Formats: sequence, structure tokens, C-alpha cells
Amino acid sequence: MKRIFKTVDDHLNECSTLEKGCWVHLLNPTKEEIEGLNVRFDLDPTYLRAALDDEESARIERNGDQTLIIVDVPYVEADDEGYSYLTLPLGIILVDEAIITVSTKETPIITDFIEERIRGFWTNKRTRFILQLLHRNAARFLAFLKQIDKASMYVQDKLQSSLRNRELLQMMKLEKSLVYFSTSLKSNEIVLEKMMRLDMLNKYPEDTGLLEDVIIENKQAIEMCTIYRDIMSGTMDAFSSIISNNLNIVMKILTSITVVISAPTLIASLWGMNVPVPFQESPYGFVIVLGIGIVLSVVAFFVLWKKKMF
Repeated sequence: MKRIFKTVDDHLNECSTLEKGCWVHLLNPTKEEIEGLNVRFDLDPTYLRAALDDEESARIERNGDQTLIIVDVPYVEADDEGYSYLTLPLGIILVDEAIITVSTKETPIITDFIEERIRGFWTNKRTRFILQLLHRNAARFLAFLKQIDKASMYVQDKLQSSLRNRELLQMMKLEKSLVYFSTSLKSNEIVLEKMMRLDMLNKYPEDTGLLEDVIIENKQAIEMCTIYRDIMSGTMDAFSSIISNNLNIVMKILTSITVVISAPTLIASLWGMNVPVPFQESPYGFVIVLGIGIVLSVVAFFVLWKKKMF
């Protein structure tokens, strides 16, 4: 799907034709839409394809007056067991007449710009637009990291009273999300550092401060991601040990109960044989045998209790 926007009188308007200073957003575009833009702007044919590759790493590339910037952006998917936090590449292509963004899935970062939630946004100020996109992307990473932290705290509360593997699997999924985020943030950091050296920013000194803010936000996200990964890794190890210990306690209690029950079972088995046994002629034989079994069970329970088996 192709959508065209342009800022007119400080408001974002959707257009039907390509105009100078417009913003073109491609969401999982068709082959015809890609070829049409390649012809219209004489684009390097690899640019749009690279942005549509889910495995493409973050990078920046220049070819004459065209600039390709690919950054990883976070998104969340709902599944049967909760939410999965993943990343996908967002392509930003800068040409003389317009700026083009392309992604395979809808992201809240682009939605924020379309719905005019970003202050001071104009489609004709392309360099600032790129920096605003990157700043919003770093802020979105921070927001998702906080969500992951809250989700991990919820799972930890459930783990304290659970012997199942489900909660551990949820923790593993969250830890995997942090791995994706960490890798993407470090790749984005390389792109930001390279942008600092590009002459496109030297033309607009007022945008240098915004880029520095983006770099700071990205570094903060990297540090938060590292901290959360370390905490979650240690928590998983601790809870794995706790679950194993809880299982050992349950098995110890069941074994102790088996020992206590086996004492009267042994006595009943001996007096149940078809051979002469003590007290067989006594009218109180059953009571005596029952008493012996109870006494042995009490003794076994007392011994096990003294050894803290209960």
C-alpha cells in the first residue's frame, strides 16, 4: 500500500499525486508500486528491496544524491501465550524531491507521524524528519523495554507458587525479545554514529542537537536492555533452582509418607499369612496388631520429623 503525505499550513495532508517536498510511505508494497517509484525517482533498484528484507541489518548507504537508511524498529505481536516483542527493518530513502519510508508491517512509529502526534513535523524538512523518526524509534524501544520489565515481574510472581514449565517458557520468550532488542539497538547505534559524520547534517547545524538527543536515547535504551537481560538471566537461574528445590521437597515429603504408611502395612502383611501367628487365639488379637502398627507408624513419624523430613 502506498500513501503520500505533505505538510500544508502546519497540517499533514494526504495527497493523491507525488509532489515536491512530500513523504511517501510504503506498507508491504506491491511490485508495481516499487517499480513505479524506482522509475519516478530513478532509485537504485536495490534500495526498496533491501528495506523489505526482514533479515536486513541496520545500515546507511549513499549513492550520489540518494541516501538509504535502514534501522530496526520494535513491534509487538499477540499470540496464544501473551505478547512477543520483535524488531523489523524500516527503510528511509532520501531523494531530491521527497522522502520515502518503507516497511513490511505497520509500526506505531509511522502511525504517530501520520496521526500528527509529533510536534514540529514538516515533510519538506527531510533531515529533521529523519531525526524525528529515529528519536521516536529510540523512545519506542524504551517504552517496550518497560513493558517487558513489567511482564517479567508478573511472571516472577506466578513462578513463586508454580512448579510448571509454562512460566519459565514465558521468561525465556521475554529474554529472547531482549536479545533481539539489544542486537537492533547496537546496529542502530552504528548508523547514528555514521550520520554524525555525514555532510547532510553539516548543512543544518540546528539538527545536530536533535541527533545528539537521539544518540543519548539510543544509548540509554542499550543500557536498560543490558540491565534487564542480566536481571532476567539471574532470575531465571534462581527460579530454576527454586523449582528444582520445590520438587525435591515434594518428593521428600511423599517418601516420608510412604515410610510411615509402610510400617502398618508390614504388620498387616505378617499377620495376614496362612500360618500360626501370635494372638490368633486372643479375642483382642486384632486390636493388638492394630496397636503395633500404629505405634510403629508413630515412631517412624517421630524419627522422620526429628530429621526434618516433614
